[in-house]
Amino acid sequence: MDQRIIDLYDRFTHGQIGRREFMDRLATLLGSAAAAMAMLPMLTNDYARAAIVEEDDARLDASTASFDVGGASVSGYLVRAKRVDARRPAVLVIHENRGLNPHIRDVTRRMALAGYLAFGVDLLSPEGGTPADEDKARDMIAALDRPATLARAVAAVAFLAAHPASTGNVGAVGFCWGGGLVNLLAEASPELKAGVAYYGMQPPLDRVPDIKAALLLHYAGLDNRVNEGIAAYEDALAKAGKDYTVYVYEGANHAFNNDANPARYDAKAAELAWTRTSAFLARHLGVPPPVET
Repeated sequence: MDQRIIDLYDRFTHGQIGRREFMDRLATLLGSAAAAMAMLPMLTNDYARAAIVEEDDARLDASTASFDVGGASVSGYLVRAKRVDARRPAVLVIHENRGLNPHIRDVTRRMALAGYLAFGVDLLSPEGGTPADEDKARDMIAALDRPATLARAVAAVAFLAAHPASTGNVGAVGFCWGGGLVNLLAEASPELKAGVAYYGMQPPLDRVPDIKAALLLHYAGLDNRVNEGIAAYEDALAKAGKDYTVYVYEGANHAFNNDANPARYDAKAAELAWTRTSAFLARHLGVPPPVET
């Protein structure tokens, strides 16, 4: 697919242009409005592709869990392997700017199948929860109060640290908008031990000296919007003596881990990043107990 189309869609999904401007520019690139409408399904998420781990996988227990913070109830998708007698490290999974959708729920199940107590938080739950309409979800994410949202993420880490099925060691994995939140959470949460940010925006550099968690930062080589901040962020992390690792996946687009999006998914980059993420979490949180088959 033409990289100009992918870049244009990325600008739209991150609120830099509106839907009408996006469709007008797409029509210009493709030659007609009809061609633009025909292209749209190829750019949007197809959640029928999202179930790498099925919702009814017999090895897993899944439920809705919630906690209160700042007068709000925050809920999410709590998943663990059925070996309930074993305590395990916990991982907070933070969604993109589309909320807790089927793809992120599937990522949460994958993390649980790796042996972790996995919690896919819905940071739109205090506003009524993630809607099925992705455009509405993006608008809701854009309207969130960032300090309040960060406080909810900090509380989610504390919820997992205190959970009876947890060892108390908590990590976070976030994607796109959620990756940016992981960067902020690494400074804000005293209980977070490890953070993995997939193509997330960098935090204010004056916060870097206060980062407490080890960081693994995955970036897509073609993601010019996010990558502009890598050099300054890495320099600040190095000067502050922080524990961090940066990987850039050449030839990959923003959202390369999202297998529900055929236009941007990169299987090779996603598999390598997941392998690195798994090793990083095990190193910093402890090796989770084996999952019974």
